[in-house]
Amino acid sequence: MKRSLTRRLHAEVGSGKTVRQVSVSSEIATSIPERAARRRASATRRQLRALAVQLLGPVTMLAGFVWAVAQPYRIAFLHPDGKGAYDYLAQPPLLVVVVGLVFLLLVAPGLVDDLEKEEHGSEA
Repeated sequence: MKRSLTRRLHAEVGSGKTVRQVSVSSEIATSIPERAARRRASATRRQLRALAVQLLGPVTMLAGFVWAVAQPYRIAFLHPDGKGAYDYLAQPPLLVVVVGLVFLLLVAPGLVDDLEKEEHGSEA
């Protein structure tokens, strides 16, 4: 919403008159609420981004658990006959749970900190 007001200024220069046209804009005053709304929307978007990053770990762990329940034959602990050490250590559903836990505890906090620093840096 851009409005401008036009006024004519008369200045006497020597014996003649000079007419000059000056534009006065009210855009700055009317855009303050719009800027505030954009800032709120931006802050909400950043908060949702941080929440999404924080939820990636638990959602991954839940997916691994659901996978383990859906395909119990992949879990060597349930059927120990003839299984070696590798079969006990490399069980895909449980590895997915471990990866989700590592992401939740080690990766996500750093990413959330970076998002918060970006938020505070853009407001300054």
